[in-house]
Amino acid sequence: MKLLVVEDELDLNNIITKYLKKNSYSVDSCYNGEEALDFVSLSNYDLIILDVMMPKMNGYEFLKTIRNKNIKTPVIMLTAKDTLEDKISGLDFGADDYVIKPFEFEELLARVRALIRRSYGETSSELKLDDLVLDFSKKVVTRAGIEINLTGKEYEVLEYLLHNKERIVTREQIQSSVWDYDYEGASNIIDVIIKNIRKKIDLGNSKQLIFTKRGIGYVAKIEE
Repeated sequence: MKLLVVEDELDLNNIITKYLKKNSYSVDSCYNGEEALDFVSLSNYDLIILDVMMPKMNGYEFLKTIRNKNIKTPVIMLTAKDTLEDKISGLDFGADDYVIKPFEFEELLARVRALIRRSYGETSSELKLDDLVLDFSKKVVTRAGIEINLTGKEYEVLEYLLHNKERIVTREQIQSSVWDYDYEGASNIIDVIIKNIRKKIDLGNSKQLIFTKRGIGYVAKIEE
C-alpha cells in the first residue's frame, strides 16, 4: 500500500514516514499543499495523511482542490486544533478521519488500516484467497495454517494482488502502488518478486493462486 504524508514539521514528517515504512507501507512525503498537488498528479495513493496548518497551501485548501478534481483518495487530517468547528470544517471539505496532535502512532496506524479496508470494501483485517491468508494488522501471511516468510516488498506486492484479486493488474500498477515516487530499479523487478512469492506460497501440492497474463500483468485468483 502506498501512502502520502503531507506535514510541514520536518521532524514529525520524518518520524511518521519512518514508522509507516517500518510497518511495510511505501511512503512519499512532502511539506506543503502545493508540493502535495504535484505528487497526487503523478502517482496514485491508497491514503493521504494531511496536516492542516502548512505554508503556501494549507490542508483545507489542498483537500478542497483534490476533491474538486474528483480525487477520492482517503484522507486523515492531522491538527493541533481540537475544536468542533475545526473538525467539521475538515470533514465538510472531504476528510475521512481526524487525528489530534499529539497522537499515539499505534492509533494512527489503526486508523490507516481501517480507512484502507473501507476504501477496498473490506470488513476485516484479513485478505483470503483459498487457504492463503494475509493479516495486514499483524503483517503475517499463512497458507493452510503454515506461516510464510516474505520480504517487505514481497509482502507488499502480495497484499496489492489480494486487494485486487480476480482483477488483472499491470506491472506498472504494481510498481506505482508499491514503490516510492523516486524509485529507480531493475525493469524486471516485478517479475522477480512474483516468481519469489510463487515459490514461497505454492507449498507442495497446493494449487496455483497467482497467474501471469502474458503481455499484460498478473492476477490472483482461484483457478476453476
